[in-house]
Amino acid sequence: MKYYSLNYNSQDVSFLDAVRKGLAPDRGLYFPKEIPKLPKDFFNNINSFSNQEIAFKVIQPFVGKDIPEDRLKKIIQDTLSFEFPIVPITETVATLELFQGPTLAFKDVGARFMARSLAYANEVKKNEKLTILVATSGDTGGAVADGFYKVEGIDVVILYPKGKVSKIQEKQLTTLGENITAIEVDGTFDDCQDMVKSAFIDGDLIRNISLTSANSINIARWLSQMFYYFIAYKNRIHPNKKLAISVPSGNFGNICAGLVAKKMGLPVDQFIASTNINDTVPDYLDSGTYSPKKSKPTLSNAMDVGDPSNFIRIQKLFNNDIFKLKKILSGYHYTDSQTKKAIKEIHEISGYIADPHGAVGYLGLKQFLQDSTEVYQGLFLETAHPIKFIDTVESTLKTTVPFPERIKGILDRKKSSVSIHSYEQLKTFLLER
Repeated sequence: MKYYSLNYNSQDVSFLDAVRKGLAPDRGLYFPKEIPKLPKDFFNNINSFSNQEIAFKVIQPFVGKDIPEDRLKKIIQDTLSFEFPIVPITETVATLELFQGPTLAFKDVGARFMARSLAYANEVKKNEKLTILVATSGDTGGAVADGFYKVEGIDVVILYPKGKVSKIQEKQLTTLGENITAIEVDGTFDDCQDMVKSAFIDGDLIRNISLTSANSINIARWLSQMFYYFIAYKNRIHPNKKLAISVPSGNFGNICAGLVAKKMGLPVDQFIASTNINDTVPDYLDSGTYSPKKSKPTLSNAMDVGDPSNFIRIQKLFNNDIFKLKKILSGYHYTDSQTKKAIKEIHEISGYIADPHGAVGYLGLKQFLQDSTEVYQGLFLETAHPIKFIDTVESTLKTTVPFPERIKGILDRKKSSVSIHSYEQLKTFLLER
């Protein structure tokens, strides 16, 4: 499998080269030369495969010979070391819990797969130090920090917007130390992301530092998110009903991975992009005009993205044909007030405690099911544990959210970060290191 730049001005590269580069030299996102189709027999017999066996069949065509089969299977085994339960909310609606990993966020899958793929790449390219530069709007930072913690030959620098991530999210990315450095940016997530993109095309940096990214712009982070869509299909509650999946969406890597899964043959009938007031994509689906906006802060902070990087990949999947895209993808957006009401509604209906992102996903699914003339089983992704948004959830529900054992004591850890407000400061910091 080869990967090409969506700016069409760089050489094609292999899987591991694309993972190491992160972004193509022309600043374009890498995209696979082809999307392989899986045989119908695979889907007809999917219940006979383990989660790890499913993931191997899904990702192996994209990896090719870059990683030996036995090592790839070990990487997948380490990546999928936790469960992905489906929890019923109503007769027709359920949630897929993606927060059972070490940092309580769906991004654990992509971060762990990428970390282990890069660790193998570093074994092949010995003595070549690599710096991972990543922007986070919330959960990416913690997942990347955990996934790459103490990985030999790799330094991690995480940019996050000051005052715009939750307390637990901030602690997860600022308290590990070792090879993990947190940079607090006086600005928005979009500012952080722009700095990262600028670094990748800065000649001074490129000549002195080997840089890559661990955002969902990186193909290892992005494509491995397909795993849980296949697992969800395997474990769906109503096998004889059409399946609609609602994805809380920010940078659109997650839902893009789901759409790749569908291109591979996964029988998901409809995807719903559910966003907060940062509604660039729902607005595009309504108007046909793509107009990036400056992001606005919300309760569902991981979705506070005004110009989602991965949407260009979604457009490529459908050859920029908005009419084909709209047949498979619906888009809705919601305010913080609506999000809080949804958290209450979910809890009143089922006793389930959702985080703000999952609540937005629930609202999008609910609206789609109400608008549809067909009968679906609906699944919304619960992308983060509610404990990460404890202030919002507890004040909304007037109840206490129990702390999971694996993060008890995290709030007592000492924060360590570097403060900046400009790209020049970031560049200086990276060069002086």
